[in-house]
Amino acid sequence: MKTTKTINILFCGTGGQGVLSAAEICGWAALYAGCHVKKSEVHGMAQRGGSVESHLRFGKKVFSPLIPAGGVDFLVAFHTGEAARLRHLLGKEGTDLTGALDAAASVVKDRRYMNIYLLGVLSRQLLIGERDWIRAIEHVLAGKRTSENIAIFLQGRGG
Repeated sequence: MKTTKTINILFCGTGGQGVLSAAEICGWAALYAGCHVKKSEVHGMAQRGGSVESHLRFGKKVFSPLIPAGGVDFLVAFHTGEAARLRHLLGKEGTDLTGALDAAASVVKDRRYMNIYLLGVLSRQLLIGERDWIRAIEHVLAGKRTSENIAIFLQGRGG
């Protein structure tokens, strides 16, 4: 992937929704696409359904893992309350993917796959090839229902 711009993605939700797994997969996909990647995670009381967020930045050269205020290019929320809490970080040209939650809920019957479906939705917005995404899913979720995760990802991607 050839880009001079740093892409900033904020993943957010509550404990158990797969926020950290989604950020990890996206980070590996960007790395496989040839980007420099930085990631930072904030765990609240995640084990009790508390806030979880992950800042992911990638591009030609990234110096800090934290996204500056107003610098979020893509807000990927797995919980509407968390999206509302963090929406102020979205940049003027940023994209809020929270609207995809309703579509995901109608398509994905097993909530454990919501994060993967939303990654598919996000992937349509990024210049990372499908092969790199699938490779990242296989790497991060090795042996954890990989084929089902790839199928759900492709549904979210629209393929």
